[in-house]
Amino acid sequence: MMRTVLLAAAAALCLSGPALAHNHGGKPHSHARANAAEAALARIIAEGQRDAEDKVRDGDRRPLDSLKFWGVKPNMTVVELGAGGGYWTDILSQYLATGGGKLIVTFGDPDAMTEQQRTNRDNFMRKYLADPKTFGTVETGVFALKTDKPIAPAGSADMVISARNFHGWMLFGMKDKALKDIHNVLKPGGLVAVEQHRADPTKPQDPRTGYIRQDYVITEYRKAGFEFVGASEINANPRDTKDHPFGVWTLPPNLRGSPNGQPAAPSPDEAKYRAIGESDRMMLLFRKPAA
Repeated sequence: MMRTVLLAAAAALCLSGPALAHNHGGKPHSHARANAAEAALARIIAEGQRDAEDKVRDGDRRPLDSLKFWGVKPNMTVVELGAGGGYWTDILSQYLATGGGKLIVTFGDPDAMTEQQRTNRDNFMRKYLADPKTFGTVETGVFALKTDKPIAPAGSADMVISARNFHGWMLFGMKDKALKDIHNVLKPGGLVAVEQHRADPTKPQDPRTGYIRQDYVITEYRKAGFEFVGASEINANPRDTKDHPFGVWTLPPNLRGSPNGQPAAPSPDEAKYRAIGESDRMMLLFRKPAA
């Protein structure tokens, strides 16, 4: 499988531009800094404070290659939209801590949260706030449909990472607001990193399956005022037929064996779906215009 960037321009844009503070003019010290940062990232992925279950998924999610493609640098302010179980949060927080960067993790509107939602947020954040030496500066941001609150101050972020949530925005009628909020929080020249389950481009898409067409995602970001920088096949999976009985959640790590909304049941074909692995995923990069 060819795991290369489809657009050659993506590599160059990941390494330079208004959103990134480094000068990559070919000077030895610049390359040395870049190499040291990559080595630090690799060490965090291999040896950092991460859940053992997350490390098992690295073969499918390829975090080092993904973050290199997106162009994450340790001095950035990065927004992570909907952290889920914290797969990216653990890596990003420790990496940004090495360069004085900052991670903003989004949750719903605190004024509209239930007591359980507040508890879940506080439990998630506890380890990051308790150990700033390891995890650096980790803050919370607001990202919800029915709120006027911004994610963070306008023009304050170098990068927004949106991992596996575009289908959810569509299901909850949040897509247009989400893209507007992302555009607002980014600095001019800021980047948007996208990971999303990729639908069959020859068939109508159904967000209830978790799969979305790549051409559709690119079109929607462009309509929202972003420039398309490039795409990568880092996380392509040709074994994924995308026609599973319970959508993408049929595959690892969920291995769902019952419809959504019904009691969880083990998959009767677990071995089959483990052999497929995690979903076929698009990896995209967009930029907010510099002017």
